[in-house]
Amino acid sequence: MTKERKVANRAVDGPRVTRRGFNRGLTASALAASTALSLTSARGAEPIKIGFGMAQSGPLGGNGRAALVAINMWGGEINARGGLLGRPVKLIYYDDQTNPALVPGIYSKLLDVDKVDLVLGGYGTAVQAAALPIVMQHKKVLIGTGAVAANETFKYDKYFQMLPNGPNARISTSEGFFQAAMTMNPRPKTVAIVGALTEFSHNVILGARENAKNYGLKIVYDHGYPPNQIEFGSIIRSIQASNPEVVFVASYPPDSAGMIRAAYEEKLKTRMFGGAMIGLQYAELKQQLGPMLNNMLCYEFYVPAPTTNFHGIKKFLAAYQKRAKAAGADLLGFYVPPYAYAGMEILEKAVVATKGLNQDAIGRYIHANTFDTVVGKVAFATNGDWAKPRVLYVQYRGIVGHDLAQFNEIGKQVILEPKEFAYGKLHYPFDASGT
Repeated sequence: MTKERKVANRAVDGPRVTRRGFNRGLTASALAASTALSLTSARGAEPIKIGFGMAQSGPLGGNGRAALVAINMWGGEINARGGLLGRPVKLIYYDDQTNPALVPGIYSKLLDVDKVDLVLGGYGTAVQAAALPIVMQHKKVLIGTGAVAANETFKYDKYFQMLPNGPNARISTSEGFFQAAMTMNPRPKTVAIVGALTEFSHNVILGARENAKNYGLKIVYDHGYPPNQIEFGSIIRSIQASNPEVVFVASYPPDSAGMIRAAYEEKLKTRMFGGAMIGLQYAELKQQLGPMLNNMLCYEFYVPAPTTNFHGIKKFLAAYQKRAKAAGADLLGFYVPPYAYAGMEILEKAVVATKGLNQDAIGRYIHANTFDTVVGKVAFATNGDWAKPRVLYVQYRGIVGHDLAQFNEIGKQVILEPKEFAYGKLHYPFDASGT
């Protein structure tokens, strides 16, 4: 048993989650963690149990660990205020390992064995899509940490997703990239589109193709690669051979880093390079790649800027960053943590306003209202995504060396789109040749 597991089990307020009991509801490889947070005036009342799966390992474990820090921050704060509805809050969560195959078992256990009152969704399109059928059977509200078009098939009326992709996530996830491309003079005419063969990348690439068509760009390269791809030089060479003016990439963290390093190894020259590259938002990859990021474009959900000074965001990030290192989480916390925390703010407000745990009432209230949160005002569309998208496309500039602190500075990640948050213009071309 690891030290982390021992600490988690000692924190349980109630029966300890044993390996035998856990295996009854999950595959043997899933890791359980349950925490009961400090109680104040609510001590002695039956806790309100909030359950969820969250990646603590696997390709998206970094995002999951960061989200978990934020959710635990909210839990500690609400219990310090006397709990929710005068009852302590208890968080019960399991590592989904970024593996959708484990998710149905996790949510079945949470709902049928742990008997949680409220559920959250983990991080990732595939894991949220895998959770939805189980949550729907139990008619529970689900506030997900982050996904792209996960509810497109289900159309579940009690699903909400916290990342600001907007009601048409396939389009909005890449739209800012293409809008920025259209500011070049002369306007580009050709684009290469490449991405991993995963659910996230598939959804994003569908939207990128549509955006390319809408903006009059000819697609001269359009290929995918398997999620376990480790060699990217051949891909970059093929892209260069097609001579696109714009290169759009949809990728997960390992291949985001691999594509960028290959671009420099192969001395890629193009007018604009970047896209929906998960991982560039993380402190670890920002620090590792350093100057290789210069002049690249990527989507972000928060960066320090004159236009993103939302009420409470600086206080939240300061508190988060104090906890991040000990938790093995992202040291900056710009990407997922503010939105995971905002989701808890919304859930709290809905429960308090409806004066109970009636799932239909909570769902209706969330749909009907706009919420003030640490990431600004949030309102939801019918499909549970944000009513208005706010996918920030930023260009990395002036990155020198590998000091992480520089990313806290305004101007290192310049917002280009959407216009209401923009404060700079596109620099081009992108040239990794060193000439």
